[in-house]
Amino acid sequence: MSLSLPTPESFPAFPFDPPYSIQVDLMKHVYSAIENRKIAIVESPTGTGKTLSLLCASLTWLMDEKQRAKKGKLPESRQSNDAPDWVVEQTRQRLIRELEAEEQETRDRLINARKREEALRKMSKARVKKRQKTAEESHAADEIEGDDMFLPDEDVDPDDNISPSVRALMAKFETAGNKANGLDGVANTPHATKIYYASRTHSQLTQVIPEFRRLKLHANISSLHPTTATTPGIKRNAEEIENDDMTTLFTPAVALGSRKQLCIHEELRRNRWDLDDKCRDLLDAKGDKRCPYLPPIGNESRMFDFRDQVLSTPKDIEELAQAGKIADTCPYFGSRHAIPQAELVTLPYNLLLHKGAREALGIDLRDQVVVIDEAHNLISTLLSITSARLTSRALGTAFAQVCHYVAKFRTRLLAFHMLHLKRLVTFMKALKEYLVEWAKSPAGTPHPHAKAKTEAMTPANLLQRVGKNVAGINFLEVESYLRKSKIAKKISKYAEVSSTHSDRPNHESATLPPLQHVEALIVALVSANEDGCVMLACTGPDDVEIHYQTLNPAPAFMEVVESCRAVILAGGTMSPMSDVISQLFYPLESTRLSTFSCGHIMPPSNLLAVAFGNGPSGVELDYRAEQQQSDKVVMELGQILLNLCRLLPAGTVAFFPSYKFLAKARTLWEKQGTLGRLTQRKQIFFEPDDSTAVDATLKSYAQAAKDASSGGALLFAVIGAKLSEGLNFSDELARAVIIIGLPFPNLGSSELQERMKFVRRRLASPSQSRGEKDPGAELYENICMNSVNQSIGRAVRHRNDWAALIFLDRRYKSRTIQNKLSGWIQPHYRFVDTFGQGVKLLSSFYQLHRI
Repeated sequence: MSLSLPTPESFPAFPFDPPYSIQVDLMKHVYSAIENRKIAIVESPTGTGKTLSLLCASLTWLMDEKQRAKKGKLPESRQSNDAPDWVVEQTRQRLIRELEAEEQETRDRLINARKREEALRKMSKARVKKRQKTAEESHAADEIEGDDMFLPDEDVDPDDNISPSVRALMAKFETAGNKANGLDGVANTPHATKIYYASRTHSQLTQVIPEFRRLKLHANISSLHPTTATTPGIKRNAEEIENDDMTTLFTPAVALGSRKQLCIHEELRRNRWDLDDKCRDLLDAKGDKRCPYLPPIGNESRMFDFRDQVLSTPKDIEELAQAGKIADTCPYFGSRHAIPQAELVTLPYNLLLHKGAREALGIDLRDQVVVIDEAHNLISTLLSITSARLTSRALGTAFAQVCHYVAKFRTRLLAFHMLHLKRLVTFMKALKEYLVEWAKSPAGTPHPHAKAKTEAMTPANLLQRVGKNVAGINFLEVESYLRKSKIAKKISKYAEVSSTHSDRPNHESATLPPLQHVEALIVALVSANEDGCVMLACTGPDDVEIHYQTLNPAPAFMEVVESCRAVILAGGTMSPMSDVISQLFYPLESTRLSTFSCGHIMPPSNLLAVAFGNGPSGVELDYRAEQQQSDKVVMELGQILLNLCRLLPAGTVAFFPSYKFLAKARTLWEKQGTLGRLTQRKQIFFEPDDSTAVDATLKSYAQAAKDASSGGALLFAVIGAKLSEGLNFSDELARAVIIIGLPFPNLGSSELQERMKFVRRRLASPSQSRGEKDPGAELYENICMNSVNQSIGRAVRHRNDWAALIFLDRRYKSRTIQNKLSGWIQPHYRFVDTFGQGVKLLSSFYQLHRI
């Protein structure tokens, strides 16, 4: 019996019949990649059912994998020479019944959980909530305890990734869970094979569960044996099973989120900035002071009931939080306890990519499947995970807090704690003095494009410059002490409480405690290698920022890749894919990588991509940074937009490469009357400076875009800013998207310069072919084109949508630039040498789609 899974030709679980051919191709590629243990990079434009296709393919494989695992447990009569066929067949029938009974027990447990949840929901409507303690009452209780709560724990656990109380709680749950499930005495609860589905934000993940519910996933029990449906001892036949909501019964799912999203303790939620710390305090507390939403020690059945409710029906983050409120049980810990038995786990990037977060959650990626959606943000996320920033102002505040803490508790601290705190004080004092000295001295050799004073150095150079007083400090021991003792949080909490009794409250406490920024920097310096660097920059008259930046995103991600069975990176715009491969997967053999880019489901006539090399006056369009402040260039751009607005119906979104360029154009156009003439043709909107005003601006723009009597609307935005990603400008909201220039990043950025130097060092090898493009320049160009692809992806959002993509810059004639546009755009791309040619193409396009 072959245990290899062939790639299916069709996917019955897909809810729409028939699926589009590109959806089938995508699902087949993903299924094959998982089965063959590959790393796949797939690009499927928005509107093509990407999320649905990814879920369908991966979960279809998971269902087939479960059946393969069952078949692997069943003996084949013809393969056995030691027993008669009837004995083997009898054994086979017994194993089938045992497997089916196990599945039936799980189904019944989840059905009962669903019924309990429904009953609790009905009861909650008439329930009167018990009033929680107010902040004053809680503070009064803290004062009764005295200052002992701020002292560090005497015992420092060497394996302390999470607080001892949480670890003990989860261990107790695990033990009780083994008993509840008949696994008493088993060392480890068996974990199901899982699909980990990650995206960047919780809002993006909320779109996953509704798509998951659409799938027609049914357990194909009868595939084990033709007599399965009528085998004695089975409570329900195949037809009854088919009528169940099998999505929830055979593919248990759980959504993971942060305390910020899932905490249901209202008093704690009012202090969001230190919610984690206050939650841990309530876990360590005893009696009435313990969190009321965690079951008392010895009464873990309440948590198990809630775990089953989580698994019985798929819930997004908001639904999970609401279920916790109804059940009076913490959804944060309840969801984590559901991980072992879940088969689909949705979670944000940071929980998947950060090793410490995975360990704290108990996530074991060995031989599991990871699907990362919106993966165009993956590299920037990986680079930011291990980075750290600290300002000299925050350092001064943290130094004062530690000194005050040591002076207060000197006589009550053990020598062990005093030793490490003395080392910490010595380091902070020396670093503080060095930053003052650096700010007064001439800068090193900053890049000519950099305006502020900056300097880059290695972590070793920084420690050497800080002075001989820190030369003898073992920073590995200091980092270990800070991590295990959690002393930084104790000190910050003491500083917060002290400031409430002071005539001069510490306003710094309104943000993340400054000492934790110091701790993050120390952690970064300890783990630093040749893949990272330290940058200093003057950010104000009296402030210097020290920034540790990881330059290589691959090592952190390779920990995930090497553990998993398969990894799928998916996005609407993954181009240029060569950039993803070179930055993340250069250590891997090319045979393990696969790429897939599909076209759009819309008809070819629904998209026009045209690039203009010249303006109406025949002047070449060149919007490089040095040209963007030219009055002549800006006025020519205004004339181009005036001409285009005669053709463009409904809504148009015009993306500038920078805020500075947009501000220059707005000021000059207002002064010269161009903005007034534009307003006569369309209602004008600008991307707001305040992010809180985005929704209101978009609402007004949408109303104007749909108002044919006013000629529609024109929205000015900036590439890579608030409106260039994650927003849906479908139908009338964007019948055209205009990209002005190429948004190359600022060459004056010290971070960018160091990344370019790093890739040059890494790729400089004897095997590198002569004549190849400079790796640093390639990175620079790829960052730019990734931003372009994200912005143009805002327009065509479904099969019947249509729009024109307009590029304004002669550099779009470059074959290199064209090749880095998303694959679904390239067949529609045209570059025109004269403005009249482009206008003619646009006129014909809109004439075709005239309503």
